[in-house]
Amino acid sequence: MVGDILLKIIFVVNSLEFFISHRLPIAITARDCGYTVHIASMGSVEVEKIKNYGFVHHRVPFTRRGQNPFVEFRAFIYLYRLFKDVQPDLVHLITIKPVLYGGIAARMARIKSVVVAITGLGTVFIAQTKMAIIRRRLISLMYNLAIGETATVIFQNLDDRNILLKFCRLKLKQVRIIKGSGVDLDSYRLSPQHQGVPVVVMAARLLRDKGVFEFIEAARILRLRSVPLKMRLIGEIDQGNPTSVSESEMELWRKEGVVELIDYSKNIPHQYAAANIVCLPSYREGLPKGLVEAAACGRAVITTDVPGCCDAIVPGVTGILVPVRNATALADAIQDLIERPLKRKKMGEAGRKLAEQEFGIKKIVEQHMNIYKELLTDA
Repeated sequence: MVGDILLKIIFVVNSLEFFISHRLPIAITARDCGYTVHIASMGSVEVEKIKNYGFVHHRVPFTRRGQNPFVEFRAFIYLYRLFKDVQPDLVHLITIKPVLYGGIAARMARIKSVVVAITGLGTVFIAQTKMAIIRRRLISLMYNLAIGETATVIFQNLDDRNILLKFCRLKLKQVRIIKGSGVDLDSYRLSPQHQGVPVVVMAARLLRDKGVFEFIEAARILRLRSVPLKMRLIGEIDQGNPTSVSESEMELWRKEGVVELIDYSKNIPHQYAAANIVCLPSYREGLPKGLVEAAACGRAVITTDVPGCCDAIVPGVTGILVPVRNATALADAIQDLIERPLKRKKMGEAGRKLAEQEFGIKKIVEQHMNIYKELLTDA
């Protein structure tokens, strides 16, 4: 709300489930401030839930894998027509396809205020193969077309910011840093350490790039070392993602029994409360929400020394960094914290303080609201 004018915001996101888990508090606050909130995404069983919040939902024909150029072009045309019809005062684009397609569509529709959320650049910007270099050039070109010289770009870490400043025609004045999606400190409470056999949890989408295979291999190593612990892998197969774990691989792991396989649970606070250590051996992230949630619960974290992951902890204080794609180093770090309970307890307590200082949802929402007000006041 600027003055007495009712303003319209459209959030564009690939997955409605991702929006609910990572951006819903921002939309609710925008609604409570008097904005009319529209959400454009793929279809989902969660649509009615979104409507119950008083939001308008638009179904966009996004596809997960995006191999048919005609289907992809249809999603772009839909967004252009949506922007022309709704005439939003501000568009907030979240995740890769909405950023690329929605950014170009917003420029063509002459939307003055555009916010682009870069939730992670992926490994294509660090890989050095010939194919990766070609893809990097193509994606950089598309980012240039999508972002332009007026959009405000939110990064979750400095590494991603610096990469796009290098490869795209971004100006420093367009850039903001907001550390992740935040955590509800009331839902994720500091809880006493689990007693008994130590429990190590990894909760993530079951993708190769999340470090799932390294987690399994670390469990095998620790079993051979006879380290007393339980390791739990919480997540679901992502059928639409080419790097997803397969059902046959899951079945082999079930038979092997080195980890407990648990379907994704919405009650992650309970899972972290029942754990002593939380792992995420990912290859690259924006700023992983799971690690922030683990810190809020007072759990020591073990993660990889890569962009995004290293930004979610204070190395040696709230958690341990290990080399990426290194199951032995991961196993060594887990064993160290298993054998040193006082160390992991102190790390967990420090993690809670870090979450309170840096990652509370109220702070994250306030930073977004300030950007909206700044853009809409200047528009």
